[in-house]
Amino acid sequence: MSVATSPATREALARQDQEIRMLEDLLRQSIERLAGREVLARFDRVRDASVALRSKGSPEDARFLREFLESLDILALRELIRAFTIYFDLNNLAEQHARIRAIRRRIRSQHPSPMAESFSEAVVRLREKKFPASELAKRLGKLHISPVFTAHPSEARRLTILEKLAAISNEIDRLDYHELLPEENTASMEAIRQHIEILWLTESVRAERPKVIDEVRQGLEVVEGSLFDVVPKLYRLMENALREIYPEHDWKLPAILRFGSWIGGDRDGHPDVIATVTAETVALHQATIIKHYRAQVLELGKHLSHSGKRISLGQRFIDDLRQEAGLLGLPDNRLQREPLRQKCRHVARKLELTLARLESPRPGWTDAPRQAPTTVYTDPNRLKADLEAIRGELATNQATAAAAMLDQLIRKVDVFGLHLLTLDIRQHADRHRSAIAEILAHAGIERDYEKLGPEEKLTLLADQLTLPRPVIPAHLVFSAPTNEVIETFRTVSAILEHQCPEAIENCIISGTGDAAHLLEVLLLAREARLFRPSEGISRINIIPLFETLEALRQGREILQRLMDVPSWREHVVLRGDLQEVMIGYSDSNKESGFVQSAWALHEIQRDLAEFGRENGISIRIFHGRGGSVGRGGGPANHAILAQPPGAVNGSLRITEQGEVIADRYGHKAIAMRHLDQVANAVLRASLGLDHGKVEHAWEALMDRLASAARNHYRDLVYSNPDFLSYFTQATPISEISQLRLGSRPAKRGTTTSIEQLRAIPWVFSWMQSRHTLPGWFGLGTALAGAIAESPENLPMLKRMYSAWPFFHALIDNAQMILAKADMNIARLYADLVTDAGISGRIFGAIESEYQRAVAGLCSITGQSALLDNMPILRDSIGRRNPYVDPLSLIQLVLLRRIREGGADKPALLEAVLESINGIASGLKNTG
Repeated sequence: MSVATSPATREALARQDQEIRMLEDLLRQSIERLAGREVLARFDRVRDASVALRSKGSPEDARFLREFLESLDILALRELIRAFTIYFDLNNLAEQHARIRAIRRRIRSQHPSPMAESFSEAVVRLREKKFPASELAKRLGKLHISPVFTAHPSEARRLTILEKLAAISNEIDRLDYHELLPEENTASMEAIRQHIEILWLTESVRAERPKVIDEVRQGLEVVEGSLFDVVPKLYRLMENALREIYPEHDWKLPAILRFGSWIGGDRDGHPDVIATVTAETVALHQATIIKHYRAQVLELGKHLSHSGKRISLGQRFIDDLRQEAGLLGLPDNRLQREPLRQKCRHVARKLELTLARLESPRPGWTDAPRQAPTTVYTDPNRLKADLEAIRGELATNQATAAAAMLDQLIRKVDVFGLHLLTLDIRQHADRHRSAIAEILAHAGIERDYEKLGPEEKLTLLADQLTLPRPVIPAHLVFSAPTNEVIETFRTVSAILEHQCPEAIENCIISGTGDAAHLLEVLLLAREARLFRPSEGISRINIIPLFETLEALRQGREILQRLMDVPSWREHVVLRGDLQEVMIGYSDSNKESGFVQSAWALHEIQRDLAEFGRENGISIRIFHGRGGSVGRGGGPANHAILAQPPGAVNGSLRITEQGEVIADRYGHKAIAMRHLDQVANAVLRASLGLDHGKVEHAWEALMDRLASAARNHYRDLVYSNPDFLSYFTQATPISEISQLRLGSRPAKRGTTTSIEQLRAIPWVFSWMQSRHTLPGWFGLGTALAGAIAESPENLPMLKRMYSAWPFFHALIDNAQMILAKADMNIARLYADLVTDAGISGRIFGAIESEYQRAVAGLCSITGQSALLDNMPILRDSIGRRNPYVDPLSLIQLVLLRRIREGGADKPALLEAVLESINGIASGLKNTG
């Protein structure tokens, strides 16, 4: 069953195609101008042959294309890679703008009704269900949505490339939304052409791995370029919707959005993220937001030229203004003439002094709190109070000029505070365990801590937490790794005590496998004065990260054992009876396969919701999702709605990784829509607007599907002795490891094994070779087995797809990634394997499973082919394939030459890395 497109959609697609042709024409002009007609003719020839191959599929066309590419030298191949890569970057921009136009078209056509999947729509549904305004206000007061940016190396493009594409995007905006004069239109087209020329002349591959601080700055580019504008506008839209739909209530929407970051705090497997880097990261965050506030306040002052003779000011405002002028050493000659502008000058000066204090030497973790002068901001509430004083005077005088600008600035202070982004600290449990072992041995408490069983460790740590004496000396005498662990906690303590209490809030423990892993961190926190129960202080959330199937299944039991430890229970109470738990999508997928991972993650959320209710605490789930389906990716709002009842409960944190950051936040209109959809989904999920009844028979069938899929996946990936050889030869994993995507190493250890490989290069490799295996393998066997098991199962699977959001999202995510696979291209990668027997057996197993998965999905969804029910995505992939195929074929030529020991291996490797960028752009997926 195929879904027909509407006339409006067809018109929009025609406009998109026209825009793509326009951009391609400009690219072709640039190629001819900068590289010559021969290069352009070669690009046209390869493109036309690939299009013909896709439309006719004749063996002659395939053979010609392969032989032609094999005949080219490395320079010619690299020029083709560059041409097709830039084409995809431009194509992605055209699709992005088509999406923006579609959003605007739907808003206009549906007005005054709210747009589907918006915050406003969720509020309308609540009103229709007669949900009380007072109860909604109470629920909104507890709503907590926190996207967390990470530096996971799945963004293949350099920052300079992203900047050039952003400049082209701005020109497309001008062409779309401005009534340009002919010469202005020509100027915009010329600007686009010039930016394309610069792209052609710019290296696409990083010359070296970025430093951690470089990644911090790149993350801040997104905040400054998008979120500073988007956040206050989104709040205004949400607040207006509440007032319009519930006019009887006096609404003041609380700060439901908070933003976090791992960049500069995630030290798991990353030797370069050390305590000093974390301190530098926090300082950069603070300097960025303080400078932004200062610029905004000065801009506000330009608009507040109200004469003191024409407005009536409160006496307290006047007195404060005079007092501040004296303290700040500023002349008060504007107090009468332009008092509101003078107040803005005062605020700007306080921000300057706050920044200067930030740049001065910071006290250590044991130092007593220093008294800050009243002329600096140590608390965002003091800054907000100054801004609200201005707002109050404007309201008293019924002066609306600049009120909107002021309100937006106040909203930013609500959301970003003086910290901008809350930095998370993440470290692996093994590092904490070895540090604690060394510390306890040095203190003479336990010389063989690592040999103790889980219960013995738990008892020992629980006892130590009740004793007042410290176990770590002030002067560190341990090994370098242990000293660094301790320095991290001391640095966090100093930042929170003396610099910014909101700068760091969470400590995440990778590889959590038992309760002792969390008590180890609590003991380290106590030693750094972060946990001071006698003073009623516990400064950080300690968060287990359950990643493996075993950990996901034992998560509830681990938390229950912790709750039986008095010190842990006291810590949770001091954190507001909140226990946050992070669940990892990537490693559980790599370990157990797509289906089992998805089901185990669903089950632990259901279990944790029940655990929270039983223990009288709030559970916040932090979703460690990647961009690709193989790492938990997919539409964020659909994923939220697919969670079990009670799992969201008004609070959600979710990682935004790699290429997803640019895709979701690179353009303000897309960022606005994304955050609006997330707010819609969190509100709906929290209030149970979409929770239907899930039948026990569905869950039982899902258990069997997950088990069968896992067994089939592990039989291939972990039990087949030839699989590792196939993987290392039939994918560009070796080359991806040299791609310098991010500052973090590709492997956790030095051994070459599937277990040691990080999830991102694992998924990235399968995407590049067009297998896309992590996003679907095992599903076909599971569905085929279930359908064959009983004639009742296929109708049940269809009901599950139509009525169970979890299963619907599972199936749709699988079909999206299956549609990006191409077994004909994957077969050519399989031919890279030197042992033809291994190649034939492994690829045969993958291809058979692919066919079973496609057949099973189509049976359940009622489609004749994949994505018939998603025609826009289907057409996008169909339009891209003829341009991705040449990049894949070129990559194959290059890989074969490298592995045959071809001359000039460094140049061949650089060309492969360029082709990896191009394919990633074409598929719109990395890892």
